[in-house]
Amino acid sequence: MNTGVFLGSFYKTADAGWYKQRLSGLMYFLFLSFTILMIRLFYLQIIEGEEYRRLSENNCIRLQSIDAPRGLIFDRNRNLLVDNSPSFDLSIIVRDAKPLKDTIERLAQYINTPKEELMNIINSKKGLASYKPVLLKSNMGWELLAAIEVHLFDLPGVIVEIKPRRYYIRNKIASHLLGYLGQISPDELKSGKYLSARQGDFIGKFGIEKSFQNYLSGNRGGRQVEVNAVGQVVRVLETVNAVPGHNIYLTIDYALQEKAESLLQGVAGAAVAMDPSTGQILAMVSSPSFDQNSFVTGISHENWNSLIKNPMRPMENKAIQGEYPPASTYKIVTAIAGLEEGVVDQNTTFFCPGYHQFGNRVFRCWKKGGHGNVDIIKALAQSCDVYFYQVGERLGVDRLAWYAKACGLGVPTGIDLDHEGAGLVPSSLWKKEKIGVAWQKGETLSIAIGQGYNLATPLQMLSLTAAVANGGKLLRPVVLHSIETVEGDIIKIPQQEQIGVIPVRKQTLEIVKRGLWEVVNTRGGTAWIAHVDGLNIAGKTGTAQVVGRKKGDPENREKQEDFIKPHAWFVSYAPADDPKIAVAVLVEHGEHGSSAAGPVAREMIKTYFGETETEKSNQVAVQLTQ
Repeated sequence: MNTGVFLGSFYKTADAGWYKQRLSGLMYFLFLSFTILMIRLFYLQIIEGEEYRRLSENNCIRLQSIDAPRGLIFDRNRNLLVDNSPSFDLSIIVRDAKPLKDTIERLAQYINTPKEELMNIINSKKGLASYKPVLLKSNMGWELLAAIEVHLFDLPGVIVEIKPRRYYIRNKIASHLLGYLGQISPDELKSGKYLSARQGDFIGKFGIEKSFQNYLSGNRGGRQVEVNAVGQVVRVLETVNAVPGHNIYLTIDYALQEKAESLLQGVAGAAVAMDPSTGQILAMVSSPSFDQNSFVTGISHENWNSLIKNPMRPMENKAIQGEYPPASTYKIVTAIAGLEEGVVDQNTTFFCPGYHQFGNRVFRCWKKGGHGNVDIIKALAQSCDVYFYQVGERLGVDRLAWYAKACGLGVPTGIDLDHEGAGLVPSSLWKKEKIGVAWQKGETLSIAIGQGYNLATPLQMLSLTAAVANGGKLLRPVVLHSIETVEGDIIKIPQQEQIGVIPVRKQTLEIVKRGLWEVVNTRGGTAWIAHVDGLNIAGKTGTAQVVGRKKGDPENREKQEDFIKPHAWFVSYAPADDPKIAVAVLVEHGEHGSSAAGPVAREMIKTYFGETETEKSNQVAVQLTQ
């Protein structure tokens, strides 16, 4: 046998065996893999089929924000002023609402809203991520809610969320003090002041709501949810609860606040009350008021325009922003300056014939027939202009300005509210710098009785009056009594802060206080109408001219248009010997402080002490039953 042929046959047989062996191994491997795959498919499709069928419907995991309930606001006696109520808000997630046009058309029919209006809202939020809810309608009523819930399966991407909504219980009461909410603006988001805020959030825009935003806002929570193909929540995987904001307790007395609001109903003006020993604000009213609840879900352009175009300026807090000539209430400053500088003393008298001649000008007294011989106490009691013309003439404008500033005028008081006015204390330097002309000596006479360039806010005049009442201490006005957690733990109690001292001797202060007492408690006093037996009120009236009356103009103010009638002032405190409350009232175009502003202050003081006596009686009754 040929050796070559044998070897070739041998190798062919060996190759065939090797290939057969490899092919068998491959077949076993494929069979095992196929078996494992079939077992896995059986497990996924049969055993876990239902679960994965649910997940296969484009389910995904999302994070949803939970808004924190805003802190509540109370008065000093723990009467609830501002609460939260549940709001049913309609939103849409654009990413899930496909086709968007069809969804919007159906939704518009169900809620009876033009589809163009809904699309405009969506288009205005183009910068928002497509998976973030776009608010279409807030605080839906039960009828709309029912219409949405019934057709929710037909509205992909449409969701209804329950959110806490601000609710101002005492409608229009203390609206300027409490403030309101508004949607955060892009500039506010970029400012860094609202670290936890997001686009679409409502934040404090005014008043207490703004000043204590960081305490009231709380910390948002969140939940991890699984949603299906149309954005509907299938299940909640995990929840982190929101932390409610802190509760705010104010210094105001609701009964006094409500009374003051009713007394100023229908007029433009302000009334502020303070505890002169602590600086705590007991009431702060600006009239007319506005409805804070209209801002909760976003006020319409029409309503906003009606507010800002109202000539009575309802959106201005006149108590701290309104700047007016202080009129004869400023005579308190002139009296202090004259006595301290020695240009007059308690026995100095001037004769008032009803006018004062200065050069070729005649400065008239409010009392046409004059007051006769008057000393400083009688001049304060009867508000004799001629007396204070002569004191101002002897002092000069710059000494008057120094005392006015030392009494806290010309600068904000520092209250915890935004946009407080500073008023104006004129001086010779001020006029030269601002107007570019020299001061005229005759102008000082007008300044001495609170007219001319003088401007002050009701809160500034209240602060000055309270300082006279408490012996000369200028206290920073405060509206915050305390801040507490929901559980009642105290977070903050503001300390009484003295910001200055009136530069006045005790003897001078006693003379001024005697004059203020006679304003109310003698029949010749300009505020006898504010007299109340047993309350011992002291005060000062003022009538601030809005425009000058030219020679030949009619004296009868009833013939004048309302808008040029003088403003009416009255500042007061009680009891005169142990002051517990100080009150400042300004009635725009009220003409006379005695008739327009005095009665308001009188009734506020009566209300305050009526409440106090009732509380004392109740406390005694409780003690007797124990």
